[in-house]
Amino acid sequence: MKTNRQGAKKRQGSREQGAGGKFTNLLPIPDEWLEIGKIVSPQGLCGELRVYPQSDFPERFEVPGTRWLLRPGEREPQPVELLGGRYIEGKNLYVIELAGVEDRNQAEEMRGCKLMVPASDRPPLGEDEYHVIDLIGVEVFMQESGELVGTVVDVIPAGNDLLEVKLHQQNEAVEGEKTKPPKTILIPFVTAIAPVVDLPAHRIEITPPPGLMELAT
Repeated sequence: MKTNRQGAKKRQGSREQGAGGKFTNLLPIPDEWLEIGKIVSPQGLCGELRVYPQSDFPERFEVPGTRWLLRPGEREPQPVELLGGRYIEGKNLYVIELAGVEDRNQAEEMRGCKLMVPASDRPPLGEDEYHVIDLIGVEVFMQESGELVGTVVDVIPAGNDLLEVKLHQQNEAVEGEKTKPPKTILIPFVTAIAPVVDLPAHRIEITPPPGLMELAT
């Protein structure tokens, strides 16, 4: 997903997962590829396929052309021709047609396959917009004190996107005691709260309003 901090309606973006993304396969996706969607089931009897998108760019699923197919357990995707596709309103699914998939039996064999594009095909961004995969793993700090808050583990789409931050565990576990699972907190990704996003430095600085940090779960 492409996200911004403006609070306005976003242009189409890209939640396209590479090797460092939250959406993982049994085998890691090589760095040179981005996952744009996963085939979840056949659609009808004529070989159409339902795809759960991990990209907000509709042209990934609607514009004919070459895509790449990663089958479960394999490491290298193979080229496949997308013939066309359409979005199903209210279900967050696309229905696509692939060359060579002409009936339901062939479509059933495609369950679990992932649609890929080369990492070099990542769409350009506008001002103050960010690819989600570039935000995952970035450390979050309090702007005023410089204190480490935690690490971004996901970006949740909402009216204003939310950074899901795994809080930094300051106290080491005492010998013999179980380590408690790390808490997370949702931080609105808006300029007023996250005024500094420095991707080269792998750093986000926040100025949370009173009470926000107490909402950790």
